[in-house]
Amino acid sequence: MPDRAAFGWDETLYAGSAAYYAVGRMSYPPTVADVLRTELGLDGNGRLLDVGCGPGSLTLLLAPLFSTVVGIDADRDMLRQADRAARQAGIGNVHWQRSRAEELPAGLGTFDVVTFAQSFHWFDRPRVARAVRPMLGADGVWVHVSATTHRGVEGADPLPYPRPPHDGIDALVARYLGPVRRAGRGVLPGGTPGGEEEVMRAAGYHGPRRLEVGGGAVRERTEDEVVASVFSLSYAAPHLFADRRPEFERDLRLLLRTASPGGRFAERTREVGLVLWRPWPLAESATGA
Repeated sequence: MPDRAAFGWDETLYAGSAAYYAVGRMSYPPTVADVLRTELGLDGNGRLLDVGCGPGSLTLLLAPLFSTVVGIDADRDMLRQADRAARQAGIGNVHWQRSRAEELPAGLGTFDVVTFAQSFHWFDRPRVARAVRPMLGADGVWVHVSATTHRGVEGADPLPYPRPPHDGIDALVARYLGPVRRAGRGVLPGGTPGGEEEVMRAAGYHGPRRLEVGGGAVRERTEDEVVASVFSLSYAAPHLFADRRPEFERDLRLLLRTASPGGRFAERTREVGLVLWRPWPLAESATGA
C-alpha cells in the first residue's frame, strides 16, 4: 500500500466534509486537556502548534493551556469552520494558517507542544517529523492523538437508545463506492500506513510515553449527527458520491430510521490515546546517541 507521500496532497481528500465534521464527530473529552496539563506542566503560557487541525476540535480544547496557539491545515473550509468555532467560543489566542504539514517550519518559530490529532498518517511522515524536530523548544513535546470520534465502541450492553448500525452503514458506503477504501482521488486498499514508531525514532525522537484518556461515556446522537459523521469521513466525503449523493443520503436515512424509528441513537465513547515523543538534542542525534 502506498504512503500518502507517494502521491502527494490531494485537495479533494475531505472536500465538502468540513461542516459535517464539526457536527458528526464526537468531541474530545475534557480529560484530554486535564491530563496534558498535569503531564506537561502547562500553565497558560507557552506556544502550541496543532498540525492538520481540521475544524479546530483539539486546538480549541487545548487553547486555554497556552498563551499562543497556531492551527494549520491544507483545507480552506476546515479552517473556516475552526475560525467560526473559535469566535463562537470567545477564544482569541489562536491563529489559523492554511498550510500543508510538508511546508513546515513555514516561518512559524518554535513551540512547547506540537500536536497531531488523527492527521499524521496523511502526511509525508519522515519529512514532517524531521521538519518539526527543530521547531520544538528544549523541553518540547510532540503529542500524537489517536482517536476514533465518528463512532463509538461496539457492544451489547443496554443504552438509552439503539446504537447506530455501523456495519450496515459501511456496507451501504461500499455498495455505492465499491469495496476498496476511497481517499480523495485515490484508494487505500490496505488502509492508512503504520510503523509510526520507526518513523519517529529515525527522525530523532525518543519515547514514546503512552497515556489512555476517557472512554466509556454514553453519548446520545441524533439521526442528523450520524449522517454527518458518515460524510465527515475521507472515504465517504460528499464529493465521492457525485450526483448520487442525494440517493445515498436517502438510503442512509432509511437505514437509520429502520434501526431507530425515533431517530435517536446512543454510543459509548472510545478511549483517546496520547502518545508523547521528545526530540533528542540535535548534537546527540547527530552522533547517533
